[in-house]
This record gives sequence, C-alpha cells and structure tokens, in this order.
Amino acid sequence: MDKIKLEILGLSPSQSQSGSFALVLGEEYGNRRLPIIIGMFEAQAIAIEIEKIVPNRPMTHDLFKQFAEQFKFTVREIMISDLREGIFFAKIVCFDGVRETVIDARPSDAIAIGIRFDVPIYTNESILSEAGITASGSDEDEEQEELVRSSSRSSTRSFGDQLKNASSEELQRMLEEALGNEEYERAAKIRDEMSKRN
Repeated sequence: MDKIKLEILGLSPSQSQSGSFALVLGEEYGNRRLPIIIGMFEAQAIAIEIEKIVPNRPMTHDLFKQFAEQFKFTVREIMISDLREGIFFAKIVCFDGVRETVIDARPSDAIAIGIRFDVPIYTNESILSEAGITASGSDEDEEQEELVRSSSRSSTRSFGDQLKNASSEELQRMLEEALGNEEYERAAKIRDEMSKRN
C-alpha cells in the first residue's frame, strides 16, 4: 500500500471538548487535511518539541527517546495506519540495526515520539479518502457565506442537530466555510456527517 507523507500544520484548542486539542496534519503534495482530536498532555508534548522548549525534567516521550538511545534502537517512521469507528490507530516503526519492529500506539503519542526522532509521518490513501478534508481554494459567494454564518448564529439547536438536518449542499457549504476559517475540528464533524450519508 502506497504511503502518503504528512506534515504537522497546526494544533489548536478544541471548541467542543474541554481539555482536548485538534492536531491538523496535511499531505505533503496535496491539499487534503487530516484533523485528529488529541488530549491536553499529548498536545503539550507535541507543542513543546515543535517549539524546542526544554522542560526542567524529561517528559514521557523524552524518556522514551532516552530509553531507545540507551538500548541502541531508533525510530524510522510513524504510520497513521488505521481508522475504525472514528478512532485513529498508529504504528511506530523501530530499528535496532538488525531488525525492524513495529509498535502499536495512539497517533498522538506516536507523533510526539516521531518529532523527537525527526522522522516522517505517513498514512495511506484509504484513511485520507475516508477521513481527510480537502482544503478548498475557491472563493464562495460572499452573500451565500453570510447567509450560512447568520443562520448558524441565530440557530439555538446543537451543532449535531444542525448537521443531521442539513442538506448535502448545506453540509458542503458549511465544510468549505469551516475550512476557510481554519476550524478543523468543526470541519471534521461535518465530514463525519457527510461520510455517514455515503
């Protein structure tokens, strides 16, 4: 199965789940985005390494790296390998100089470890096709966008109810608006609703 390389595009607080964050990955040579909801600790571990902040004491993922170095093995790559019932699964591909070993992990932990080893992150086409969101470069008609914004502001229904009652065309407009505003968590929920209908 062909691997598709991903890059970390952003990390932002979740608007609907307190204490959670949206980690947005993007395909290297394409415009699809893969938003993954992760916990606060994992988000902190990723952000600290991206910003090259050195904590006073090693965090769990730093400890993993020190452990690996002491036992003379390294990480080769991270693979977002599966998506089952809305839950992502990942693998950490390790090498000890003789053999390759694959370790199952949560994507957030795998990525936090992967960035410490400066290794590539991959996924496959089936996951991007199922859960990826295409970032649209086309401009919507401003009047239509304002209509969508005002209708969502004036509505007292929950966002989930709005999605269930929206037509396919409305969902597509909402998805494009969320992507345009870089609201990737919202876009992921819209994508999930669209997937249920297909």
